[in-house]
Amino acid sequence: MKPAFWARRAHKWIGLVVGVQALLWTVSGVYMTVISLDIIHGDHLAHAHREPLARDGEYIAQDALLARYPGARGIALKRLLDRDVFELRTGEGTLLADARSGERLTPLPEADAIALARSLYQGEAEVERAEWVTRAPQEVSTRPVPMWAVHFADRGATTLYFSPDTGELLARRHSLWRWFDFLWMFHIMDYDTRSDVNNTLLRVASAVGLLFALSGVWLLFYGFRRRTPA
Repeated sequence: MKPAFWARRAHKWIGLVVGVQALLWTVSGVYMTVISLDIIHGDHLAHAHREPLARDGEYIAQDALLARYPGARGIALKRLLDRDVFELRTGEGTLLADARSGERLTPLPEADAIALARSLYQGEAEVERAEWVTRAPQEVSTRPVPMWAVHFADRGATTLYFSPDTGELLARRHSLWRWFDFLWMFHIMDYDTRSDVNNTLLRVASAVGLLFALSGVWLLFYGFRRRTPA
């Protein structure tokens, strides 16, 4: 049989194998280029910022603080929800203590998590609910648990995740981010963690896609080849 016959056959069958994935690569690639990464990251939804400390701060003596928390390995002073607090790193983790009294503040209660979310949120929607998360959902699978998830009743279904130990904003999630994450899963063909861009499935699909392109070049060669006069 002529080489052109095998070129057409190879191109057809390889296309059937890789065609759906090629379409998914194209669709997901278009989404990723059309939607700005700044929007995907949700920086416009919540602005994390450091508030200045109180000018007349009369804090608990360091000796008294260390006597109360003898396992403290590091101490930092910051402002949280209109009061100064000490952030202490201990062998058991990180905690917050009132800078004046030394009283332990963490894990933060639901009311404080909601107040934190409202102070950072840049939209106009109301808080829909706060959720105590002990098993991280897929969208924040790399963040430590437990955490607070504060959901807002806006068009983008915005959710802000906070550490109950430090009050830190751990993640911003919304509909455009979730669509990005869903399409990214198909783009890199990692259907488990959605983070491994060197997985075997992607390598095989890429190799098959290359064969598809090369078979197309082969067909192009025969299509443009000059016919020999009879």
